[in-house]
Amino acid sequence: MLNRRNLIAAMGGLALASRYGVLPAMAAEKRRLPWRNWSGSQQCLPQSRIAPASLAELQELVASTEGIIRPVGAGHSFSPLVPTDDTLVSLSRLGGVSDADSATLQATIGGGTRLGDIGQPLQDAGQALINMPDIDEQTLAGSLATATHGTGAGLGCMSTFVKGLQIVNARGELVDCDARNKPELFQAAKVSLGSLGLITQVRMQSVEPYRLRRETVWMEFEEMLENADSMADQHRNFEFYYVPFSGMGFTDVHDLTDEPVGTTGKNDPNEGAMELKMLRDWLEWSPTLRRLVLGSYASTIPDEITIGNSWKNYANERNVRFNEMEYHLPREAGLKALREIVATLESSHHEVFFPIEVRYVKGDDIWLSPFYQQDSLSIAVHRYFEEDYKPYFKTLEPIFRKYGGRPHWGKLNSLGGADFKELYPHWNDFAEVRAHMDPTGRFLNPYLRDLFMGETG
Repeated sequence: MLNRRNLIAAMGGLALASRYGVLPAMAAEKRRLPWRNWSGSQQCLPQSRIAPASLAELQELVASTEGIIRPVGAGHSFSPLVPTDDTLVSLSRLGGVSDADSATLQATIGGGTRLGDIGQPLQDAGQALINMPDIDEQTLAGSLATATHGTGAGLGCMSTFVKGLQIVNARGELVDCDARNKPELFQAAKVSLGSLGLITQVRMQSVEPYRLRRETVWMEFEEMLENADSMADQHRNFEFYYVPFSGMGFTDVHDLTDEPVGTTGKNDPNEGAMELKMLRDWLEWSPTLRRLVLGSYASTIPDEITIGNSWKNYANERNVRFNEMEYHLPREAGLKALREIVATLESSHHEVFFPIEVRYVKGDDIWLSPFYQQDSLSIAVHRYFEEDYKPYFKTLEPIFRKYGGRPHWGKLNSLGGADFKELYPHWNDFAEVRAHMDPTGRFLNPYLRDLFMGETG
């Protein structure tokens, strides 16, 4: 017969596993809990999945645990950054917004905080994030580790807004860094692939709360290309999408406004994706007919206007799963590359239905940022998660590379350490800092070990 205290403890453990996708330390020793990312393209069966409840518990875990430790966030990366057979650590219980300074407009945010959980408490403190990506499920630490970005020709990736970091290193020690204190570590840690340690706190530069007017307009592909660069320079945030085999796409812009919150009504992007899949299933045999149907329908879609608080207007709910490849190209070469990508897609891959997403990002000086000294045009391509993405991505990746693209760290690509060393002038500098922070490679899974040490063992 179960003891009441043991029953309550067991229920608590199950609640933790359900909420955080992890098991308490004692349960994790008895039973392995599989992990997979959002799309299912990356999987592993670690010995332990743990979510420490305090900083001290995390430090003790790192200091006492043997084998490889990998941080895990929301699982929204598609590249093999997370998988390990040893220990996965979630910082989901070390989140939240604190220490908001009204004079500097800076705030301290826990590394395990989901982006979608930052907006309201930051607004309550009289602040707002400068920019955000269009998915807000990711954790802050994971977003920084992969140089996650929104869009805006005058706005950098998320890592450019970081003013200070707190990290637990491979010995379980707490290390603080910023532009003055350990500047080389700070430069490396702003985009680190989770290879330097566990980012527990982030000091973020914010701005005063602001409202955005978001407008979506459908137009012909050639018209979008003709206007893209000028629209990127005219609007605070600008991106556009092209729907394959339609000749049509839509622009999506955000601008600061004092207008009252409201909307004209929005199309559901998840329903739209499945409708595109249905048309693909029906008309894949005839690209001409498919273009006629899609183009005719798209030309009837009304413009959409949504006015809301910044953090609510950026994010879209993505329920239709996919795998993704995204490359960041020099802005001056981006539209030419896009033309070639669309032509190649429509001549060779009639099975594709997901729109191509195009965004603009300002260059920076962060060692492993894909935007290092490069104002960029980012092009993202997708495949439905139940379908094989490899042939499509294999066809397009040489085009991305021909135009000088660097892959998004969290998206699928085929590059290795030698390739990245050519793309990043400070690759060796980063490797030196990494080796100092983690000399035995405790934070390197097979993928990262191969990148930084040239071996998979």
